[in-house]
Amino acid sequence: MLPSRAVNLHRLPHFRLKPSCTSAYGKASCSRLVLGIETSCDDTGAAVMDEAGLILGESLHSQKEVHLKTGGIIPTVAQQLHRENIARVVQEALERSGVNPGQLSAVATTVKPGLALSLGVGLDFSRSFVRRHSKPFIPIHHMEAHALTVRMLQPVAFPFLVLLISGGHSLLAVARGVDDFLLLGQTLDEAPGDTMDKVARRLSLIKHPRCSTLSGGQAIELLAADGDRRRFPFRTPMGQNYDCCFSFAGLRNQITMTIMKTEAEEGVQQGALLSCVSDIAAATQHSVASHLAKRTHRAILFCKAKGLLPACSPTLVVSGGVASNQYIRKALTIITEATGLHLLCPPAKFCTDNGVMIAWNGVERLREGKGILPHDVDVSYEPKAPLGVDITAEVKAAAIRVPPVKLKITN
Repeated sequence: MLPSRAVNLHRLPHFRLKPSCTSAYGKASCSRLVLGIETSCDDTGAAVMDEAGLILGESLHSQKEVHLKTGGIIPTVAQQLHRENIARVVQEALERSGVNPGQLSAVATTVKPGLALSLGVGLDFSRSFVRRHSKPFIPIHHMEAHALTVRMLQPVAFPFLVLLISGGHSLLAVARGVDDFLLLGQTLDEAPGDTMDKVARRLSLIKHPRCSTLSGGQAIELLAADGDRRRFPFRTPMGQNYDCCFSFAGLRNQITMTIMKTEAEEGVQQGALLSCVSDIAAATQHSVASHLAKRTHRAILFCKAKGLLPACSPTLVVSGGVASNQYIRKALTIITEATGLHLLCPPAKFCTDNGVMIAWNGVERLREGKGILPHDVDVSYEPKAPLGVDITAEVKAAAIRVPPVKLKITN
């Protein structure tokens, strides 16, 4: 075996791989196959996919129950759970696909961004796997994978606008190609999913009989359906900042102060369920949705002014775990209908982290021969990694004012 060597990914020559014949579920086919591995946060996922986008086999181990008990994701705990489950998850995906390692054309793995300890587990396993089986390796940017997932499900031509929202990220970008993005805006502090999770913990929603098995964001959405958002009119963040960046920390501080005031009024200690918990959940959800909608509206107007989207049938793709929230989807639908865009969201199971989206990103790169590395190249993970070319300063300089749009949303 050749010695491993460090490499500049941007200068590496592209590799063109020949199709290999295989047999999956008893059906013979001749197609290149990609194994995708995801460990960027708290889910261990793997999937095998052919170059036509057919999912041959997948497996996912969720850590949600463990982290619910601890009140949030503890990186060292997530790391240990990934270590305990990754070999089994990958083996299950291979067995369910009817594919053995020798039949794979490449292995695609998330290497950025995410929790460092979690990324390290997936990368270490993958490096060992590709070297053992002499398979090409495709490093994957987690947000790129989220952005491209919709193309696995239906034909979506470049360019399109994408809003990626999750527990760890929020950004707006123009996808111009598989590895070609223009970054319009991103979070300046915390992500929307993180904000809703923290509000849910401060409200002790895990003690609510309807929410004991739900994540924080899921609990907020469930209780908000029965709440009155108008009872707590939180200010939408960054109203005087005419850019496409996000900030949720100030909103969370508003909500926390309101919770403390309400606890005092009701004469209860922190940790007790408030009588108005559904109203606070509804107001929280609406404020998050309003902030996302307004920044997305500005991004659409900027793209139109700069000719960054096609004049005919421009598209907004929304993905990431928070994209599963139906109230937020409805808010974005109002914006796209007002601006003439077509809104696309992957099904909820493909919005959250999974091995399928990583395998698909690998397929997209394999088709174009981009970012395919030899098995002996030494790759590092990157906990923080921007997506594409940052033009947020240009967006801010445009100072586009968004016309008022009423978000009349019924649950």
